[in-house]
Amino acid sequence: MPSLGFLKKKKTRDSTDSPTSPVKDTTSSPIFPTSSKTQRASVVSKASTKTNTDAQPQQQQQQPPAQSPPASSSSAPSHKPADSMNTQQPYATPQASPEPYQNQQSSSHNVPSIQNLIHPTSANAQPQSFQPQQQQQQQQAAKPANGGLHIAQPQATPRVTKGKYTLQDFTIQRTLGTGSFGRVHLVQSKHNQRFYAVKVLKKAQVVKMKQVEHTNDERRMLQQVKHPFLITLWGTFQDSKNLYMVMDFVEGGELFSLLRKSQRFPNPVAKFYAAEVTLALDYLHAQNIIYRDLKPENLLLDRHGHLKITDFGFAKEVPDITWTLCGTPDYLAPEVVASKGYNKSVDWWSLGILIFEMLCGFTPFWDGGSPMKIYENILKGRVKYPPYIHPDAQDLLQKLITPDLTKRLGNLHGGSKDVMNHPWFAEVTWERLQKKDIDAPYVPPVRAGVGDASQFDKYPEETEAYGQTGDDPHGHLFPDF
Repeated sequence: MPSLGFLKKKKTRDSTDSPTSPVKDTTSSPIFPTSSKTQRASVVSKASTKTNTDAQPQQQQQQPPAQSPPASSSSAPSHKPADSMNTQQPYATPQASPEPYQNQQSSSHNVPSIQNLIHPTSANAQPQSFQPQQQQQQQQAAKPANGGLHIAQPQATPRVTKGKYTLQDFTIQRTLGTGSFGRVHLVQSKHNQRFYAVKVLKKAQVVKMKQVEHTNDERRMLQQVKHPFLITLWGTFQDSKNLYMVMDFVEGGELFSLLRKSQRFPNPVAKFYAAEVTLALDYLHAQNIIYRDLKPENLLLDRHGHLKITDFGFAKEVPDITWTLCGTPDYLAPEVVASKGYNKSVDWWSLGILIFEMLCGFTPFWDGGSPMKIYENILKGRVKYPPYIHPDAQDLLQKLITPDLTKRLGNLHGGSKDVMNHPWFAEVTWERLQKKDIDAPYVPPVRAGVGDASQFDKYPEETEAYGQTGDDPHGHLFPDF
């Protein structure tokens, strides 16, 4: 079994980085949704309008806290431009011209090479009989008690996030991702000079696709949660055509991209990422929130290599059960596919699928990319485990990827504690991991504090008509924005 030394390695970084330092700012790098980039489309069957929670804008500028939001227009200093909002926002040239990923590893960044971790020995070579990994890369899931952790949980007090921002507060740098409803942009605040990610959603498209409830839920969930492995939302605003969500920029890119470059992760690397996801799910479930869209595309790496879960478009606060069909086909639990009522158990199924994909490079029910065939395979429930999977990992997967809700870990009386106490996680010190006091197995080769987006794909830039005024037929559907 590969060494698990990094799971207990003493952290040498200062854990109380200065919020104003461009090098040591660890808390200003949360996540933003990029699932629009993925080749595996999410699905949803129904939605209804539901909104609540209102908040007030943050007003602090001179002395930013450890996680300081971009200054809103209501609290902007006197040098803020006073002219009206541009109807078309041009894309400014990034301040730094990032080098390609391949060149970064040989540059002056003193970071470990992922190849040393992902391919430590030839024993990790995949047998020729398992071809789904290469094929999928070409084409590109009983109610638990609140068992939980014996570690300090982050406070669940709702944060103030409804800042009175406008496009005048930011300079758009480049596009980080695109999707059915709009784009995600890297932006720089004109007031505190920090870099953020702004998710732009077209109202008409959101309404057309019946995603009003999910969009309002996303904003409400992000406003409610606060956890080291979850995205931070700083504020929202809207114009007559679009919705805007201001979030921290996470420089390290998607775990999906790292996994595809590496083909598959060795046992200890997969364990590290799975453990951080487990802590995040434990926190969400304690708030009665089902995430419902767990996959590598929705996991981002901060500049120290720790995970941030992004894209809360399908998250839902459900104390009991729900019936909505939504998520990504490869990761859907059988009770979701069968249109049965379900609860938090679906997230533990999806954790099993995620661990399987990290260890194998492909998902267990994938079959040529056809959603209907994938659904058939999920309902059959037969999983073929490659021989190179560690016995403890296979035992955990068999207890997570099971259609029997009375046997699925995380869904039993012990709740998430049953998952954390499994032998595969025996080396994990959960309290230290929650504090990020354990060094990650891979540190992205990025330059901190300069808006380095080299770990994200490049997209054609378009001059979007942001900031429009006039008739707004859909504004009443999004009162919290």
